Amino acid sequence: MNTLEAIKTRRSTRKFSDRRVELEKLDKIVSAGRFAPSGGNSQTCHFIVVRRKKVLTKLAELAQIAFSKMEITEGMYKSIANSVRASKNGRYVFHYDPDALIIVANRKDYGNNIADTACALENMMIAANELDLGSCWINQLKWLNEDEALLEYEHTLGLEENERIYGALAIGYADTEDGMPCLEPLERTGNKVTYIG
Repeated sequence: MNTLEAIKTRRSTRKFSDRRVELEKLDKIVSAGRFAPSGGNSQTCHFIVVRRKKVLTKLAELAQIAFSKMEITEGMYKSIANSVRASKNGRYVFHYDPDALIIVANRKDYGNNIADTACALENMMIAANELDLGSCWINQLKWLNEDEALLEYEHTLGLEENERIYGALAIGYADTEDGMPCLEPLERTGNKVTYIG
């Protein structure tokens, strides 16, 4: 698969099998994130790779508690409202229970923290697709990056005091007959292009 094919056929996977991802593949994905561009070549992204089910379960529990305390307000971003709604129902697993959750943190006082994290996440999603793995961008820990209970737990996972989480990536084999993610490109209905000159 060439780079453009890996980009065009990348789709979000939200249902993962129990099959373990080979460490060699996971290392390649994280390496792709580490080689993403960063403002001024700062390279301040911090990658926390979680594979322990107990930790994934605890993160899901803490996120569910935090979202369940929120109220849905007019104009609230649709995905946050969906997270609140699902959490109030008591069965919310924000990360889709993957084999690995790659959390990407950055310095909270750094002006390019979200942009650099986004570049790293995109590189990792393309690499996962090339390696026949499913992936899904996860925003919930970013939305809750000032929640005290989550922060306290995230610090035990290696998050530093001056860092916050700006995105995460669920990685695993797709729960499909052949373990492959969907590779059918989605039709483009937006993302307007204007050429000048």
